[in-house]
Amino acid sequence: MWLVAVLSGCSESVSAPAAMNTAVSVRTAPVQLGGERSEPLRFAGIVQARQRATLTFQVSGTLRERPVELGERVADGQTLARLYNPGLEPARDSARARLQELRTQLDQAGREWRRSQSLFERGVVSEQSLEQLAARRDALQASVSTARASLAEAERMVAESTLKAPFSGRIEALLVESGEFVSAGQPVARLSSPSGQEVEVRVPAYLLGQVRLGDAVEVWSVQAREQAPVTGTVVEIAQPSGLRGELHAVLVNLPEHTLDAGVPVEVGIAASDRTTLSVPLLSVMRSPSGTSVFRVAADGDRPTAERVDVAVRRIVGEQALLEEGGLQRGDRVVYAGMTRVTPGDALEVLP
Repeated sequence: MWLVAVLSGCSESVSAPAAMNTAVSVRTAPVQLGGERSEPLRFAGIVQARQRATLTFQVSGTLRERPVELGERVADGQTLARLYNPGLEPARDSARARLQELRTQLDQAGREWRRSQSLFERGVVSEQSLEQLAARRDALQASVSTARASLAEAERMVAESTLKAPFSGRIEALLVESGEFVSAGQPVARLSSPSGQEVEVRVPAYLLGQVRLGDAVEVWSVQAREQAPVTGTVVEIAQPSGLRGELHAVLVNLPEHTLDAGVPVEVGIAASDRTTLSVPLLSVMRSPSGTSVFRVAADGDRPTAERVDVAVRRIVGEQALLEEGGLQRGDRVVYAGMTRVTPGDALEVLP
């Protein structure tokens, strides 16, 4: 009995101090403003030429000639294709002949009016006859103007049967083969300029307030993830609409000679509020009484756990944006190891 009592006493005297010095190992993260988040959300897009066009004819007909090939570089104004429409040139020639006929009639009417005016001054021709000749002359003048406009339209339609490059660039696609019938407005070719690249991504409406014109954003190549991201510039932002769940376009210009057209990329956009505090989502605990976090508080020289109630405004990625409350920017909260923590526990903060 005496031996048992001695061992028991020794056990208590050794273990009690050890228990008092025990600290729970945890990892912590700072409370930040939403705009300080370092890891943005990524949205997929495809690099495309900044200047590009889908080319069409304004008239219908059969594709008679296509002197360019896929991938060929073309100059501004170079002929890309020609149509054959049997009605275009005869319509132009008819309009030209009609204009010439009316001009001849107008010249004749003008001479008749001038002769009648002389005779009217000598009392040979009545005023009514002179007015009729003037009216015929004016009507022919109007007809000449109409015929001139018809000829201009006919000549434009003939010119529209030749497709020319609106700018210098490279042929991205040829959509019609020689001999095929082409309707007015049907895409025939796609042309892009190598002078600049851009990428368009579509983002949820709540992110439109997080990005501004001129903001610098990072762009990663999906095909070469080991490469450093390219820094692009936001140049266009779609306006919010009333359609529920609609995605909105954000256009980003890329630096020259960085990424080729057609390359799949990811554009990073910070999904954060620039004035709202944020904490890691892993640090937020749920309980019947609400949500809370463990803040690292100082108890003398030792950090201890302090439970602080928080209200989550929105979850964005791996961050929780908070309503105003007991936390301040720069506080540290526990996000790993908190299942072993109770309020007032001593903490060992791991790096």
